[in-house]
Amino acid sequence: MIGVETAFTFAGLVFAAIAAASALDRANPRRWINALFWGLFAASFLAGKCIGDFANGLLVLAMVGVGALGLRPTSPATTTAAEREAGAARWGSWLFLPVLIIPATAVAGTLAFPLIRIGGAPLFEASQVAVVSVALALGVVLALIAAMIMVRPPLAAPVQEARRLLDSVGTAAILPQLLAALGAVFVAAGVGHSVATLIGGVIDVDNRLAVVATYCLGMAAFTMIMGNAFAAFPVLTAGIGAPLIVGKFHGDPAIMGAIGMLAGFCGTAMTPMASHNIIPTALLNLPSGAVIRAQAPTALLLLMCNIALMYFLVFRY
Repeated sequence: MIGVETAFTFAGLVFAAIAAASALDRANPRRWINALFWGLFAASFLAGKCIGDFANGLLVLAMVGVGALGLRPTSPATTTAAEREAGAARWGSWLFLPVLIIPATAVAGTLAFPLIRIGGAPLFEASQVAVVSVALALGVVLALIAAMIMVRPPLAAPVQEARRLLDSVGTAAILPQLLAALGAVFVAAGVGHSVATLIGGVIDVDNRLAVVATYCLGMAAFTMIMGNAFAAFPVLTAGIGAPLIVGKFHGDPAIMGAIGMLAGFCGTAMTPMASHNIIPTALLNLPSGAVIRAQAPTALLLLMCNIALMYFLVFRY
């Protein structure tokens, strides 16, 4: 049965290839630091399930130690500027086709994979996480094949370009995974219950608008603190969403989750903790905070819209 481990193995192999390419780059004086960091990251995907929680914790600490030494970005030569310009002129807007293949495959796979059976048994794990992960990984593979057919770069170009991008971003590239894990730790530690207790002493929990506004504003605020809406979601949902919006007022959990995540993404646009804001700044050499200042007005407006949408939609049943 194909499950989430298949996607993890695929990701692990990609990072292992990047680590190997880093080790072979003699022009980079920090090649062994880069190689060790991405090699440890690859090991977490390839062997994380087998080595246990304690060993995984040690692996993360090792990554922190190696990352503190500083990764050195490189610019491996894969194609010349003239070749890239010629390819862009030839394909025009069709260059976006590989990018669009990824979400299209992810959506199609998420809908189709649960229906596929062999000998009466499902081919894919039933969990949503497994189906989405495998569909996304398949989309990446199909997009890579399409890109290779279209622009015909050297065979090593995908690994070298991935290495260049990751080394440029540095340790911020793994921030989403770390923050999502932090959210799970907070839930296990009972932070959601503590949030519910604090909120109960501040707002009128019998007022639907107050509860909805607090949930959406809390999603944005916790996302700004933690840097990732996926880390904030379990905490706010355990503390406010599930017990009050769904449990007390019988709101629709699907609508609450969807709009709640959108409210969290508004916080993502306004925090320096989010890799979405760090990566453009690092790659484009922008002034510190430029991305956030550009996004903040739109994010605040959308946050107000999300509060209104949830209030009018989540209690429709």
